[in-house]
Amino acid sequence: MSQHQPETKKLTTHSLATMKQSGELISMLTAYDYTIARLLDSAGVDILLVGDSAANVMAGHSTTLPITLDQMIYHGASVVRGVRRAFVVVDMPFGSYQVSAEQALGSAIRIMKETGCDALKLEGGSPELIDTVRQLTTVGIPVVGHLGLTPQSVHQLGGYRLQGRDSAQASAIQSQAEALERAGCCALVLEKVPARLAAMIAQQLSIPVIGIGAGADVDGQVLVSQDMLGMEESFSPKFLRRFGAVGAAIRQATSDYIAAVKERSFPTIDESY
Repeated sequence: MSQHQPETKKLTTHSLATMKQSGELISMLTAYDYTIARLLDSAGVDILLVGDSAANVMAGHSTTLPITLDQMIYHGASVVRGVRRAFVVVDMPFGSYQVSAEQALGSAIRIMKETGCDALKLEGGSPELIDTVRQLTTVGIPVVGHLGLTPQSVHQLGGYRLQGRDSAQASAIQSQAEALERAGCCALVLEKVPARLAAMIAQQLSIPVIGIGAGADVDGQVLVSQDMLGMEESFSPKFLRRFGAVGAAIRQATSDYIAAVKERSFPTIDESY
């Protein structure tokens, strides 16, 4: 099995642009805490996304909507403290940027100052959202866009459905992607869209396009780490490949610990003072 040995130099927006230009694919995973961030960073992942999916993965909510700005800042700061190399992106949570451009700027400044992250991610491609992105990038805040299935709009979309199925939807997503690049986005996430559409957008844009359920012909891939590690066996979308069986390993280790405690085989004399 090959092992990727990463450089330790901190990645930047320039690094990501260079990777796109050279054809080097970008690896991206979610992280919500210091311990996992350290492990993923040391393994060489290129981007760590502090996703609002923490609402699902860490807090057990059915959608991403409940997580707050303060909670995202807490998770973001925890991840940043565990990272030496990876480019860290923090999601702006629902309700922190939709009211006005002024609200969005205030929220964005808080996240950047209080977490030390490298960029923020916003969902959507409406004209109002494009204006917000332009305002943030104008004052020097790197922004990653997110189109296709946008979980903060799950109720409007009618569930976690494939987006861009018909020509009208595909054309709209393509136009929004181009508008986000013009507004200054440094990268774009495309979620659950047809592979052909994603490939077309990745080819047209000069910024990296990272896919999740968007086929192979994009500039990189992102998965939720807990899904990739196999910690939750009940979640099995078509796009997910499990690269480990960590959930089973945790259960087995816990079972072994419980048995050792019950039978007094832990701690031993060598494990006592």
